[in-house]
Amino acid sequence: MITLVALVGSLVVFRTLGAFGVARFASWSASAAHALAVMLVMTGTAHFMPASVTVMPNYADMVAMIPPFVPFPGFMVLASGVLELLAAIGLILTRTRRLAGWALVPLFLLLLPANIYAALNDIPFAGVPASPLWQRIPEQALYIGFAVWATRSAPRVAPMVRRREPSTV
Repeated sequence: MITLVALVGSLVVFRTLGAFGVARFASWSASAAHALAVMLVMTGTAHFMPASVTVMPNYADMVAMIPPFVPFPGFMVLASGVLELLAAIGLILTRTRRLAGWALVPLFLLLLPANIYAALNDIPFAGVPASPLWQRIPEQALYIGFAVWATRSAPRVAPMVRRREPSTV
């Protein structure tokens, strides 16, 4: 739930800055890209937190939510954390925003089984009871929506056109 608050709260803050003239946040979709980046930094860093950290989810919490059919759960937690942090950087940089946004769609879909497993098996996060499945799936859909929305503020790259050299005949 804290990620949802961070996402929506950041969106409002960034768009308000845009309304006051900060050009980087001049559109809702650019503000959405930055808000999603804030959320991804929060969630991505949790993948690397030691078990002694109890104020937020930590590495052990993340490993516990990996379904048994997924190989190398520890590695998967670290890899997904790296991908989330790289995506956050990609969303902030205008040139890579479109790629980052579209890359997040399959990542969020791949993370869904872990969220379902955690909800169905009451896997706690930072000692807090697991959020129910009815909440996790719509949240995941919202994150996917934000990722797609963020791509709207990225410039479309024109296809490379080869120029023909003039003939010297």
